[in-house]
Amino acid sequence: MRKPRDYDAELKALTDKARQLKIRKTSQLGELVNATGADALSAEMLAGALLDAATTTDAAKKEAWRKRGAAFFSGNGKGARTGTGDEPRGAAAEPGRAQLPLGEPGAA
Repeated sequence: MRKPRDYDAELKALTDKARQLKIRKTSQLGELVNATGADALSAEMLAGALLDAATTTDAAKKEAWRKRGAAFFSGNGKGARTGTGDEPRGAAAEPGRAQLPLGEPGAA
């Protein structure tokens, strides 16, 4: 006789995993904001820029943003942040910190 499935335990495990993934994504987005230098912007300005990016339908603009982001993640100087220059591009890859997979296909 087969053992009955514990649907409640499976649902709890899936809920916990989804919560962990959401926390990880939020943390990585914060690291991305810091790594790009966008943490120097006011919350209102950053929100406005993100809203503009999320609602734009201009395919050429999106492709330009994608290329610049890909250059940032590959370490190419073209996409690096424009800040004081005293912090290296790889600041997000400090020991003990997770790499940001946001620029990889399929990453969410």
